[in-house]
Amino acid sequence: MDIKQLRYFIAIAEEKQISGAAKRLHMAQPPLSQQLKHLEEELGVPLVIRRARGLELTEAGHVLYKHALNMEKYMDQTRREVKETGEGLKGLLTVGVNTLSSEELPQLLLQFKARYPDITYKIQQNESAQLCKLVKERIIELALIRFPIDFSDFSYLHVKSEPFYLVTSQALPGIGDKITYEQIGRLPLIIPSTDGLGLHQMIVEQLSRSALEVNVLCECSDIAMLLELVANGFGSAILPEVVLRLHQRNDIHIYPIADSTWTTSSGFIWLKDHYLSQGAKHFIELWKEYK
Repeated sequence: MDIKQLRYFIAIAEEKQISGAAKRLHMAQPPLSQQLKHLEEELGVPLVIRRARGLELTEAGHVLYKHALNMEKYMDQTRREVKETGEGLKGLLTVGVNTLSSEELPQLLLQFKARYPDITYKIQQNESAQLCKLVKERIIELALIRFPIDFSDFSYLHVKSEPFYLVTSQALPGIGDKITYEQIGRLPLIIPSTDGLGLHQMIVEQLSRSALEVNVLCECSDIAMLLELVANGFGSAILPEVVLRLHQRNDIHIYPIADSTWTTSSGFIWLKDHYLSQGAKHFIELWKEYK
């Protein structure tokens, strides 16, 4: 018994005659009669009673008709769902987000949800290096990370570049509108990452290039905790602009860094030369529209 036979039987049950069912199905009567016979033989029970005025379903026929309708409905639903998933109208969107996050992401997700209301989401937060690993392992499709990274395995969409700022608990004496690397070098620093990961390496290397010995007091990948430490005078921190916009506080002092060329960039990555779901493609297109 297959779905085609069940469709034949539904037509027979509703038309109550072979001729009417054959016409509805655009087929000849003999093959349809043969299909009904095969179905009854397979199930081992009569499904219809032949009356002068047409066909009447047996009790077993009524049971089969009810289930056949449900199965046809399920098959139609399955076809629609598979098609919509393939077109990016349904399915699961898996996105990784760097621990420093993005102020635009919640608004973009809201717009995406309005455009594709049947898509569901899995959002994971982690360091950029770990997110790259998750994309390679196909655990997530997209990741919003901080550059630089090795792009050999990834395609990418640049989202934005932003400057760094120094953050302290109290105003620093003798500092003008901007703070220099030399002035930063005198301060105990809290680095917003851990050794071996992107932002930590970026900050240490940038300060080292300025011939400074970096005074790293603490490494902290939890931004809320880092800002609490700064506010309580534990140390100073160098942070990307987005962090200060997302975590606005009135108990810290913020200094632009004199080197305007020192910026950090972020963007979306996905695995190069591998299948990318239509939902993920639609999400990338929405970011491009937004920018």
